[in-house]
Amino acid sequence: MTALDKAFDVLESLAEHERVTDIATATGLPKSTVHRILRALVDRGFARSDGNGGYLPGPRIFTLAGKVTHRFDPARQAGPALARLRDTTGHTVHFALRTGDEAVYIEKLMGLRPYQMTSRIGMTIDLHSTAIGKAILAAQTDDEITAFCERSGLPRRTPNTRTTPVALLADLAQVRVRGYAVDDEENEAGIVCVGAAVHDHAGRLIGGISVSTLRHEVSTSDAYAFGPTVVAAAREASQSLGAP
Repeated sequence: MTALDKAFDVLESLAEHERVTDIATATGLPKSTVHRILRALVDRGFARSDGNGGYLPGPRIFTLAGKVTHRFDPARQAGPALARLRDTTGHTVHFALRTGDEAVYIEKLMGLRPYQMTSRIGMTIDLHSTAIGKAILAAQTDDEITAFCERSGLPRRTPNTRTTPVALLADLAQVRVRGYAVDDEENEAGIVCVGAAVHDHAGRLIGGISVSTLRHEVSTSDAYAFGPTVVAAAREASQSLGAP
């Protein structure tokens, strides 16, 4: 392990531990080494003494975090994962972030097919009738979902839309088991989507990604077969956003 590796280990451990002994245990480094690294971090503003023998993250960490957050573009960060999902499936890929009781597309990669989806970046989508939306809702408690149903009214988009709390809750229970959601012509006739949730650096669910295609391109079983691939892509996208 290089000196730089050790410094990074101590810096990462500082996010969860304050005492030199605890940091040494977490990193597997001698206390003398941890203490020396902490002193160097204090000198550079990446750590500070708490006045009682412990250490806390320093102001320079927050300064850097603020600068990075200002420049942070989720769509750009997740771009490679989205591109791989599109290339693997050949179908259109969407990335949407939740905003209140809706989600908004922030990225769209056209599929490798001779047709185009009518969706667009900046377009809002319902949560109860889309694969991304249902992947988002599935992470909520049943009480939270019931409250959402009351607020939104669960408008019918197609004959397949879940328009009652009972039907939606039953569907979301299956989403939790599978790890991905399926929109089987529930939001738009002739369109099938498979989606999974995306998390941020703090592990918070912020949105989801999906694969979309025409009904005549895939059977129901084919659509479900995309599930593990979409889940893997969502996990990769989450990791690119710093998710643990």
